[in-house]
Amino acid sequence: MLKQFCMGLSLLLLGCGPAPQTDFLVGTDVTGSSINGQFTLTDHMGRLRHLDDFKGKLVAVFFGYTRCPDVCPTTMMSLASAMKLLGDKSRDVQVLFITVDPERDTQEILAQYVPSFHPDFLGLVGTPAQLKEAARNYRAVYRKQATEDGDSYTMDHSAGVYVFDREGKIRAFLRHDQTPAELAHDITHFY
Repeated sequence: MLKQFCMGLSLLLLGCGPAPQTDFLVGTDVTGSSINGQFTLTDHMGRLRHLDDFKGKLVAVFFGYTRCPDVCPTTMMSLASAMKLLGDKSRDVQVLFITVDPERDTQEILAQYVPSFHPDFLGLVGTPAQLKEAARNYRAVYRKQATEDGDSYTMDHSAGVYVFDREGKIRAFLRHDQTPAELAHDITHFY
């Protein structure tokens, strides 16, 4: 009888602890960090844009370039799949692709590349100085890397998705290799 009482008491005490955490981020919560997300860049339709233009929406920002052989197209496809998973909620999300290769990624190139993943995605380009400022505000890095033959170059760059809430505050940094379901979950975590 004492053994049954102790087991029952143990179960009761376990039930008195904090509820298990069921709502979590797969990526990293960066709420309160010094990443301010500000930029002054031109979208692929020729309009000058700032992060504040998207207040009222969740914003997902990805730095990349159109000639990227792997991470960029894969991440953009995953983001597009995440938007499909979100259904009607995707109308409240704006995905922004900031090119780290303004030398080759012109407004016209971005106008072909970015909407090919999703019609509502926006590509952003700027002068080297504008890009440098934007990258500093995101703590993103990028660097031109000459190819072995010396005839061309690739771009090394940060590979992750920055998520801002409806007020334009940074909330999360998502890994580029998260699944579409994980991206959809994390993007709307602060819905």
